[in-house]
Amino acid sequence: MENFELDNYDRSIIKELELDGRKAYSAIAQKLDISNTMVNQRVNKMIENGILTGIGPIINEKKAGYDWGAFTGLTLKKDHDSEKIIKKLKEIPEITECYFVTGSFTLFVRINAKSHEHMREILYNKLDHIKGIQKTDSIVDLGCAFKRNITL
Repeated sequence: MENFELDNYDRSIIKELELDGRKAYSAIAQKLDISNTMVNQRVNKMIENGILTGIGPIINEKKAGYDWGAFTGLTLKKDHDSEKIIKKLKEIPEITECYFVTGSFTLFVRINAKSHEHMREILYNKLDHIKGIQKTDSIVDLGCAFKRNITL
């Protein structure tokens, strides 16, 4: 799929949705002095083209009781087994992100846990039992300084 060109209306719509993803399209249209239909069509077009991957809630893990976070590098026995391992990782609900990386690891995952005991359970009873994972190396998350979307 070719790159989708965003114009100023698209960028303005995205900025409004970033401020409040529940904001009515009619309110966005009124603020931008465009039609509700135009907002709806442009949001749908950005979703169809993969610019927006959806509009949904952003969960604050800490407020939801997940006080522990870690970034964990996974060394695989065979890198070509990564698709099978990713399928197993998706079955662990506490793993919220998974990336292919270069360097010492093949995959890098984000884990959220309710306590240090819960984190240990995830690492030792879930991750370590996935066939094909040779080694894990975790870095404890002490808190997010900031998180944002890329500036368009």
